[in-house]
Amino acid sequence: MSRSYEMQICLGSSCFSRGNKDVVQFIREYLRKNHLDDKVIFKGARCLDHCSNGPNLVINGKIFEGVGLGQVEKILEDELGNLK
Repeated sequence: MSRSYEMQICLGSSCFSRGNKDVVQFIREYLRKNHLDDKVIFKGARCLDHCSNGPNLVINGKIFEGVGLGQVEKILEDELGNLK
């Protein structure tokens, strides 16, 4: 199946220092556990220009700000649930 979703997570210093390292790990595990590795392109971004509102995540052009471990699973379910 072709990849149909693109997801970027900001790895700029502001977002990274606010916890995106843990969010990256969670997303990787979520994609693996839900067999979405072949449907979602997941990559880091240097900066998404929303530093004061970070950590930031973009899924198919839709920006999610202030993403932490507490919110990321719901965001992934809402945005990627139809791919399972």
